[in-house]
Amino acid sequence: MKNIFLALFAAVSIASCTTMSSSRVGSSQANIANTKWVLADDVAGKKPTLNIESARVTGNGGCNSYFGELVLDPTAGNFTAKNVGATKMACQNMDVESNYFRMLNEVNKYVVNGNVLELYRGNLLLLKFNKQ
Repeated sequence: MKNIFLALFAAVSIASCTTMSSSRVGSSQANIANTKWVLADDVAGKKPTLNIESARVTGNGGCNSYFGELVLDPTAGNFTAKNVGATKMACQNMDVESNYFRMLNEVNKYVVNGNVLELYRGNLLLLKFNKQ
């Protein structure tokens, strides 16, 4: 019985930590218009960048320059990039860029934590950037 109680306590503790880490998703965020970011993850080759203007996103996907429309709502923490297009140069590691563009198109929420920008699909963290 004691082991069952300890296991249940551990499961509840872990679940509450997971909920706490994403508790800011969907809440009011800092306005990130007119900011520049670089992908925080280590990737092969050039790191993707994200430049946020008032209603546009631009940057480099690791090989090609890209551009698109942006719907940003800081009061609800909403972030939606759409109609993203890019130049068509071929590079050695196109997987990084194609994965980056795929994830960027799936984002619907953002969280700003100091100099870190996290982009989410629901409560799932997709991309993490450091401020340039």
